[in-house]
Amino acid sequence: MLLPRRPAKRPQTRRFKSWRVKTWRFKTWRWHSAAEARAAVLAVALVFLSACTGSGTSPPTGQQGSGAAQGAPGQPTVAGRIDGLQVPWSTVYLPDGTAVISERDTAQLKTVSGGRLGTLGKVPGVVPGGEGGLLGLALSPDFARDRYLYAYFTAAADNRIARMRLAQHGDRLELGSPEPVFTGIPKAGTHNGGRIRFGPDGFLYVGTGDSQRREQPQDKMALGGKILRLTADGRPAPGNPFGGNPVYSLGHRNVQGLAWDSAGRLWASEFGPDVNDELNLIVPGGNYGWPDVTGAPHRPGFLDAKVVWPSTAESSPSGLEIVGNTAYLGALRGQRLWVVPLHGETAGTPVSYFTGMYGRIRNVSLAPDGRLWLLSNGQNPDFALILDLPR
Repeated sequence: MLLPRRPAKRPQTRRFKSWRVKTWRFKTWRWHSAAEARAAVLAVALVFLSACTGSGTSPPTGQQGSGAAQGAPGQPTVAGRIDGLQVPWSTVYLPDGTAVISERDTAQLKTVSGGRLGTLGKVPGVVPGGEGGLLGLALSPDFARDRYLYAYFTAAADNRIARMRLAQHGDRLELGSPEPVFTGIPKAGTHNGGRIRFGPDGFLYVGTGDSQRREQPQDKMALGGKILRLTADGRPAPGNPFGGNPVYSLGHRNVQGLAWDSAGRLWASEFGPDVNDELNLIVPGGNYGWPDVTGAPHRPGFLDAKVVWPSTAESSPSGLEIVGNTAYLGALRGQRLWVVPLHGETAGTPVSYFTGMYGRIRNVSLAPDGRLWLLSNGQNPDFALILDLPR
């Protein structure tokens, strides 16, 4: 059922004077003055969407004819646990194996080396609140030379991406000052997106949320509800589908995970409203339907999700990692690890493990030693759970 939509207010854009500023801004702050009115419209629309899409009690589904559970690996086994974290959000790994973990609400960067938890430092300029704070991390593909750590975080007026140098002084790491490279991503109490990863092509991919602004996901000139593709300096990457525009795909609600399969195809996990969480195969210029559709309704002009979880209570998929051709997704509300076999451009039936055992799973990442790290949320204190994958 197609929801009634308000006419989209086309955002104005401002081009900076020189590329040396290393930042691309879309004017989103003019919409803030009407936030209360939009919130009321959103509440009515979500109730309407729930009535249109059903109760969401069906099991999760991959694509028909994709081999179902064939090729799905067995259950990982717990190899270790690192305690003492507070709302961890993202993990990256330095060349020496040290893990660097972001904490959303404290704005701290934590390290794990030799099984010991340490503190790298606090990122200045982070303004935590609701789902905002210090979110995604990415390591420069040229880290050995430039020593850059990238972070997506919520600031006073926007969500933004900055990079910081990690200086090595013997056994000690020192965190440099943040250098903004991309600003102006809309912020809100919820739907801030925040996942960033460098792809096989060397460009930075960014998952953003709609920030409760339902006019943004379908607007190619707005940054909300998108996957962006940027150079390391924060410019629109060459070859983007809409010319000199950072937008790579549109029609997203709240992208939470980004990963590539063995053939270099990009997949993304995404929160649905109260139904239809999604695992999507991302193509350049693809429109994934929000807010007009969710899930896989086969609506012309929109791309269907490859996996749909009708009940968000079973999933709310956050971090995503792909090992070979198997996708691993952490579930927040579902409090479990979902494992999905991938078959080319299709996905098989998801299988879940550890249901209710380790709380809300925020992130999943592959460590250099081949183990999988899960980050818990809401356990007070939180922890990193280290898993051995089945062989």
